[in-house]
Amino acid sequence: MLRSMLARSVQLAGWMVSCGCVFHSPQAEASGPISGVSLRQLVEVVDFGGLSVSPGGDLVAFRTEQASLERNAYDTAWYVQPVDGSAPPRRLGEAGEPLRDTGGLTVPEAATWSPDGRWIFYRAVFDGRVAVWRAAIDGSFTGPVTHDAGDVEAFSLNADGSVLEYRVGQAREAIMDAELAEYDQGIHIDRTVPLGDSLFRSGYQHGRLTTERLVDNELERFPLLSQAAKTWKVVDLATGAASDLPPNEAVKAPLSPAALPSGFREALALSEEGASGRVALLLPSGKVSASTEAREVELAVLPGAKGGRAVTCRSERCTHKAITDIVWRPGSDEVVFSVALPNNGQEIFRWNVVDGSVDPVFRYEGQVGGGGRWTPGSCGVAHDALVCVLADAGRPPKLERVDLESGEECLLFDPNASLARDMEASAAVAPIDWTSKQGTHFTGKFYPAKGGGSKPSPLFISYYRCSGFLRGGMGDEWPLAVLAEHGIAALCINAAPLETDAITRYERGREAVESAVDLLAARGTVDRERVGMGGLSFGAEVSMWTAMNSRVPRAVSISTPVVSPMARLLFSLWGDTYSSRLKHYWQLGSPESSLQRWRQISPAYDPGRVRAPLLMQMSEQEYRSSFDYALPLIRRHKADAFVFPNERHQKFQPRHKLAVYERNLDWFRFWLQDQEDGLPGKAEQYARWRLMRKSLDDVSGK
Repeated sequence: MLRSMLARSVQLAGWMVSCGCVFHSPQAEASGPISGVSLRQLVEVVDFGGLSVSPGGDLVAFRTEQASLERNAYDTAWYVQPVDGSAPPRRLGEAGEPLRDTGGLTVPEAATWSPDGRWIFYRAVFDGRVAVWRAAIDGSFTGPVTHDAGDVEAFSLNADGSVLEYRVGQAREAIMDAELAEYDQGIHIDRTVPLGDSLFRSGYQHGRLTTERLVDNELERFPLLSQAAKTWKVVDLATGAASDLPPNEAVKAPLSPAALPSGFREALALSEEGASGRVALLLPSGKVSASTEAREVELAVLPGAKGGRAVTCRSERCTHKAITDIVWRPGSDEVVFSVALPNNGQEIFRWNVVDGSVDPVFRYEGQVGGGGRWTPGSCGVAHDALVCVLADAGRPPKLERVDLESGEECLLFDPNASLARDMEASAAVAPIDWTSKQGTHFTGKFYPAKGGGSKPSPLFISYYRCSGFLRGGMGDEWPLAVLAEHGIAALCINAAPLETDAITRYERGREAVESAVDLLAARGTVDRERVGMGGLSFGAEVSMWTAMNSRVPRAVSISTPVVSPMARLLFSLWGDTYSSRLKHYWQLGSPESSLQRWRQISPAYDPGRVRAPLLMQMSEQEYRSSFDYALPLIRRHKADAFVFPNERHQKFQPRHKLAVYERNLDWFRFWLQDQEDGLPGKAEQYARWRLMRKSLDDVSGK
């Protein structure tokens, strides 16, 4: 009886009690009628990151990140909370502007705990400066530990937590001087210059616009002078005194695969058990899971970093599986590991490396990890529980405790409670799976259209990956729940296991789209004559391929270019590096040596093959790669294009994300529902689209 009473959540002045845990929901006090999900809500979702459990296992630290449309920036904060849920989170202080990788995503850095569990340390960007900060877990102090002319690139604590060692790059002033010198003297073109970008301060690095260079390949960008000499320093945390690390003192680096014995250096992930020095690791098997696009791996443990006889997990629960994360359960002989499910859900197990037993912990039909949208990382692990960020297609991120023995879940922190309530009431998203006539099994998430009655609705399809809280699909540009609110059903399809041959990959995507439309049309749910598609990266490639080779899409929207001779030209200074990429991923040589293959894959040779009207909303760093097919399509009134300054592969600026959401909503309502938003500021947009429709009707003879 008592268990039943505790299981029913009780709200009291913003505090909640559930499963024996006490948690805080900042939006729990929200009142009033439940409304439909808005575009703004999707932009302003609170995301988690940096999750880590204290040395004693009693506290969890995590970072939150939320877009601010008013400031076109992100509000971030660090928190700590008891793992047992006995108290709400304590806010320690601001986390600074998010650090981003070269693709535009937030860098998933966890907090570093002091050995005594009284402090957390983290890198933070304030006023365009990257420094190491620390925060007292009792909330009494937050402040910088390092004060340098350059940005901190990495750091670690010594064994007793008395000294912080860190690596600092070139002085910010020196970098800016080098940028201005290039501006005055002209920029020498070589393969380090990203030719698809503006050349002066075109990308955000460490919270400020910087001039960027390519280093190891033709895709990843780094600040000017990033390859210059680094300086290692030490800070005495008791006195604050900083000094250069003596040349004869080596910094102890975290254990990496390169430090393992021969035969284990290809490890994809590893986790070291502190007390015994045992090392759990994932080794590549060379196989792709038959049910997911993830690669199968082998789970093993070494007695130490120097080698010894490896013990391999032999249970059916860990063999021929797509294992994604591993971490030791503190004070035990168990490795906790996560397996990707066919629908991009996850199942977590415990492997006892001594007796070989593998026990299930829990299963979730969404994304489970330590925070982060595309690279969620591992849950925090205490002796008796996991602390995980959970999110699924219909549920924005929340923080939960999962008992390692019983699998019982307890909600700890839910800053997205209001949005979750609106999603539950208005977006009836459901898992979907089917098998095509060719025998391929597909999975996805389906949002039925609202307000359509018995009449079949239009359908929007996103193809690539359906992980976590979808918002706008992979790339986050097509507001799935809001499309459904406006009467357009939305379907996210998980990509089938990726084939080596590009055309086979694309044809598998077309097969997924056409078979899904057949299925839903046969049910009377959607109108096969009103189907749209959209995608980023591989999703953009499949969308373009389907637009060129299928009569299903009536309108398409992409956010990234597809492979073309223009891209090959812009990357050509990288010679064999890019040529080998073309050969490996697309089986393409030079246009002269493989012209037929180029004609099959690239729309540049015959833009007329793109049957559906095309909306392109691309980043400034990438859009030039599309010139050879985008400009002919625009001239023929078959495409409309927008470019967003200072954006990377995935856009991150809040106002840009809202603009993309809104235009995609307008685009598919126009083409699939014949509806226009009457706002005066959109008159030119609809005038262009009406001209496109007339041009397409003239070509088709309507």
